[in-house]
Amino acid sequence: MTPFSLLILPGDGIGPEVMAEVRKVIGWFEQNRGLSFEVSEDLVGGAAYDKHGKPLADATMQKAQEVDAVLLGAVGGPKYDNLDFSVKPERGLLRLRKEMDLFANLRPAQCFDALADFSSLKRDVVAGLDILIVRELTSGVYFGEPRGISDDNDPENEGGRVGVNTQRYTSGEIRRVARSAFELARKRAGRVCSMEKANVMESGILWREEVQWVHDNEYPDVELSHMYADNGAMQLVRNPRQFDVIVTDNLFGDILSDAAAMLTGSLGMLPSASLGAPMANGRPKALYEPVHGSAPDIAGQGKANPIACILSFAMCLRYSFDLGAEADMLEKAVEKVLADGLRTGDLMGPEGGKPVSTAEMGDHILAALSAQ
Repeated sequence: MTPFSLLILPGDGIGPEVMAEVRKVIGWFEQNRGLSFEVSEDLVGGAAYDKHGKPLADATMQKAQEVDAVLLGAVGGPKYDNLDFSVKPERGLLRLRKEMDLFANLRPAQCFDALADFSSLKRDVVAGLDILIVRELTSGVYFGEPRGISDDNDPENEGGRVGVNTQRYTSGEIRRVARSAFELARKRAGRVCSMEKANVMESGILWREEVQWVHDNEYPDVELSHMYADNGAMQLVRNPRQFDVIVTDNLFGDILSDAAAMLTGSLGMLPSASLGAPMANGRPKALYEPVHGSAPDIAGQGKANPIACILSFAMCLRYSFDLGAEADMLEKAVEKVLADGLRTGDLMGPEGGKPVSTAEMGDHILAALSAQ
């Protein structure tokens, strides 16, 4: 079979450590499931700045455009805090998202039963939680023009300055991310909840109307509901299991996905995917990364939790390569390891557990895969 092409960008801090465990998982699937991966590796973030003077080299960007999927570890660290904004490590990630036109950010919030007591909410509220937030990633208030801080000559303006950001969406931008949400819902429980602020924002009115249009004309088989984003935040805390797929704009998606993340108990458990338009081979442009940061305080100590990065690879199997059975296997292996009480430091709670290192967690997941 033609190998699946992957570009691995470990990045900074704990990125190389957690990505090493993903490498082991990739090897397991090659040896045991007959899959073939063509893997290349390069630099991003601070590591790229140290070598190239920029957080993403042009040649690396070109590789990212050519492969089936990009796997990224983490970027940033205090070493780079005083760099000019244009070359900060995070700009490498933003360039990947922008130039690959990754408009749909997928943030699952799944609560494994073994970790239900780690959530800030009661077990009976979060146990069995499995929701997916689809956030529009390349437009909205983070990118709209005009923007900036300028002088204001109004004598009643005490500070003398004004800050402006513009919330802007087109019909096409809304429709394409809505289609992503409906397609994903068809493979899940068949329900989409669209969140905006149509009661106070014209962009919210357009958002609601365009999502409804996509539903009525293309996905009438999927159940669609609408909710104001502030009520959505409240409902995520009150009764999160009422949701299946949530689709929302860039700003609200940023906030709501972080709120949903904490329902699961640990940032070290959360994967993500950013998807774009289909390439010539039919696969979407895609970038997969854990939600957690580079955690420089524990880098190189074998303390990092690799599960979010491993689950990001599971998302890659599912959404880039249409290997749902293999993705299920990997997710079940993670669930088994957690049920057995194996814990990296971030997962050690009042009930204890057996402490394991980053590499040991990876090895146990491979063992759980082999036992299936």
